[in-house]
Amino acid sequence: MEFIKKIFRSNDNRSTDTRLFQSGSTISKESLEESIELNFDKIKKDFGNSNDIVMQTMLLNGADPIHIGVIYINGLISPTSIQTLLTENLKVDSSEFPLNALRNAMSTLGQVHEIPNFESLYQSILSGSTVILLDGSVQGLAANTQGGEHRSVEEPTTQSVVRGPREGFTELISTNTALIRRKIKDPNLWMESMTIGRVSKTEVAVMYMNGIVNDKLVEEVRIRLGRIDIDAIFESNNIEELIQDETYTPFPTLYNTERPDVIAAGLMEGRIAILVDGTPFVLMAPALFTQFYQSAEDYYQRADFATLLRFLRYICFFISLLAPSLYIAITTFHQELLPSTLLISLAAQREGIPFPAFIEAVVMEITFEILREAGVRLPKTVGQAVSIVGALVIGQAAVEAGLVSPAMVIIVAITAIANFVIPSFNMGITIRILRFLLMLIAASFGLYGVTVGVIAIVLHLCSLRSFGVPYMSPVAPFISADQKDTIFRLPQWALSTRPRLISQKNNIRENNASSNKPETRT
Repeated sequence: MEFIKKIFRSNDNRSTDTRLFQSGSTISKESLEESIELNFDKIKKDFGNSNDIVMQTMLLNGADPIHIGVIYINGLISPTSIQTLLTENLKVDSSEFPLNALRNAMSTLGQVHEIPNFESLYQSILSGSTVILLDGSVQGLAANTQGGEHRSVEEPTTQSVVRGPREGFTELISTNTALIRRKIKDPNLWMESMTIGRVSKTEVAVMYMNGIVNDKLVEEVRIRLGRIDIDAIFESNNIEELIQDETYTPFPTLYNTERPDVIAAGLMEGRIAILVDGTPFVLMAPALFTQFYQSAEDYYQRADFATLLRFLRYICFFISLLAPSLYIAITTFHQELLPSTLLISLAAQREGIPFPAFIEAVVMEITFEILREAGVRLPKTVGQAVSIVGALVIGQAAVEAGLVSPAMVIIVAITAIANFVIPSFNMGITIRILRFLLMLIAASFGLYGVTVGVIAIVLHLCSLRSFGVPYMSPVAPFISADQKDTIFRLPQWALSTRPRLISQKNNIRENNASSNKPETRT
């Protein structure tokens, strides 16, 4: 009983802390004081006398000298903008009302908005703006001086291409929206911004093409984002997990990428992009199963070559998913399916192996996963070498020690390489998870279990939705008009319509597709 009482007391303490936190957030909505010094004292108290909060007073000379207070956070602002603001812009006209004079003087830096209370003041300086307080006024002004250190636009590391643009998103949301607008120079590219996270106050932007996107889809995205009530958002995956259609599925139902050209192409198909400040990975909805096996390079190469690569990706998908389980099932239960010569060779290899095929496969798969993870975590200069050398040395040593057969090493190696062919990292992880489940089923029930497992996966895929759109479309339900850019990729002039289930209005890309078809000349 005493233990239970302690738990209740600890819960009461936590609830008290929550109330204190919430009450503290309401105090920040207090109005500003007329005295600059009183405002400075409150800011110092609320920020715990943090050294990066810069507060200074200035006297603007003129017919009537004006005392002002300048507030900003060091590291979040651009030094050039601050210098311009303090030395050049703050030249007020004494004939005007002081607040209007300051607003006109600061307008050259961009949009200037009023600061009515401390909550607005804190939000502005924490976003990189500079706040100007006027002595004797209960209102302030904020100018956009956002800057500081940030990563420049570089080539994406997760979705590299041989031919195509080499620019990728950065952690700065303003840069990311600009990269998209450079691809689509149209006023119908609309953007809605919101702040999510009670503490982090992370800026989230939603971009879509007005006139192409389904209005119901836009409204559904607004509703799901509006329902989020959380302390902090640090990465787009935090948003993804909170708005996805299905939680208990290994398959991703939102697409993420760090390539602006992929997002621009998705917007032109009627999809919606969700950008989160602080991450280079942008979400795109709705997402389809076939979309994860398409690469941006498919549209920068000839149609026949892109189709060949897509066939190769689907073949690698089946190899990565089924190769170990089929090997386990055949060598354990269905040896009669193998040619006599191959069966004798495998039997000779397995002679002296102390473990069944399932244990062999699990040990080798786990070993390779450890090497893969170690290669990611180790420094780049040694990570790749360690993963490659480790795989070779461990595989050779395991065969010589008689722990695994050479055929199993080959199966695991081919499976791992095939997994790397899949363009989407998320889908690659999904296949790795399902591979272990199918291996277990194959060791228990043979090919019958593998068949039932594959049927269960297909049924699960057909039951999924991504913002109301069937996950397996346009294969299930089958839409013949959309097959031109699913498994096959027809020439550019033949891609005259948008996906029907995604963009339900303005489906026509080209008014006269036949006019774009190249003429055959002899």
